[in-house]
Amino acid sequence: MKCFTGDLPRELLDRKAFTFTHGLLGHPALSLENLERVLPALPREQVFYSSGLLSESDDLDRAHVDHGNGLSLKETIETIRTSDSYIMVRAPESDASFDPLFRDLKGDVEDLMRSRGVGTQAVDSMLYLFIASPNSVTPFHIDRYSTFLMQFSGTKEVCVFPQWDERVVSADDCEAYMAGAGRRPIWRPEAEPLAARFHFKPGDALHIPFMAGHLVRNGADEVSISMSIIFNTAETMAQIKALMLNQRLRRPMGWLGMTPHLVGPDPRRDMLKASVWNSAARLAHSVGRLSGRSAR
Repeated sequence: MKCFTGDLPRELLDRKAFTFTHGLLGHPALSLENLERVLPALPREQVFYSSGLLSESDDLDRAHVDHGNGLSLKETIETIRTSDSYIMVRAPESDASFDPLFRDLKGDVEDLMRSRGVGTQAVDSMLYLFIASPNSVTPFHIDRYSTFLMQFSGTKEVCVFPQWDERVVSADDCEAYMAGAGRRPIWRPEAEPLAARFHFKPGDALHIPFMAGHLVRNGADEVSISMSIIFNTAETMAQIKALMLNQRLRRPMGWLGMTPHLVGPDPRRDMLKASVWNSAARLAHSVGRLSGRSAR
């Protein structure tokens, strides 16, 4: 592989968080000089910045709205060491300097996917870049994709919680979040003892499984620069559809005193639910086309 190094436990992909190493330290795309050039040139909808003094329970998706740092992007970049700020960049590979790096990382991810038998192409893959002042906090959240996170500068503690554990996030909240129903998983302080804790330094990499809750606390001494590649596999795409089916079924089944089987523990059941979702989507599309014709 071109980017990932060390002995990777490939069988744990999307099963359990694990650490390894990466060989990208010193990559020119991640130099401060290049970042100072790239970030202001990217479209505004790809660069989000806020105060870094967030709590574990804050809404990460709204941090740039609810917790502004009162600075411009240029000022935030220039004062990142002292301004208690947090910068998140979506899809930096849209700049030519990041594109080769993205392609190499995607190739490594697909190599791991083939080893685990969960497909050959990383679906909806993308890079995320994170630049944060000392002591910044990334609030607790779950993601609709799998993640490999790599550290380039500074240190941090990453807490990763077990997948599908209802003491962390209820099944109902997982389903609603996946379906975009306007609810996000809430931080439960009592769940913190369940987390696996990883102390991150430059050169370290971490796999965060699909839908595994996590939060990040940066070290106190240096600016943290990290980057992740996100993606979905054939298995996680089936789980996405199974979660959305569960969300649709949960209320009517509740009227009968029933609840859907949980997603995650039984991959065969998840695949069956995904097939049902696909069939229902095709039927709805066909009915819609027929309705459109009859209305003419």
